[in-house]
Amino acid sequence: MAKSTTLCPCPPTLRKQTLTLPCTLHTCKQPRKSAPHSAAIRAAQDNSGSPPRLIDIIRIMPETSKDYFKKPSRRVLFGGISLLGGFYIAQTVSLSFGALGVNDVISAVLCVLMTEYATRFYYTRQKVSFPAALLNIFKLGFTYGLFLDAFKLAS
Repeated sequence: MAKSTTLCPCPPTLRKQTLTLPCTLHTCKQPRKSAPHSAAIRAAQDNSGSPPRLIDIIRIMPETSKDYFKKPSRRVLFGGISLLGGFYIAQTVSLSFGALGVNDVISAVLCVLMTEYATRFYYTRQKVSFPAALLNIFKLGFTYGLFLDAFKLAS
């Protein structure tokens, strides 16, 4: 293949690289230059100097979260956020289904199933993990919100 890039409308960044391949970006069928294969293999094995890839971030998330939640203050903070989040969701469910008067029974069944599943999930564990504890705290806030709303309606 000849290294003629004068007629190819490809961007200049593609023309500056070393290997020549047929141009597949346009219909010109002129050869274009591409990156050497060793650079692609090196990028798959070691990405030093370049931004991290998505798969690298996903692989280190469990380890990073364990390190992040070692401090008790962060555990308490996220426990409080989980408790208040459950309370907020309970108020939202109660307000939306209670005000409309539609599907009250179905929403009550879903709430009971959610709390029972969270209880079973938490209490059947041999060793309770932090996400399971957050789910249980969310369930407590949810139950508290529903009880508080029931007391508001009864008065």
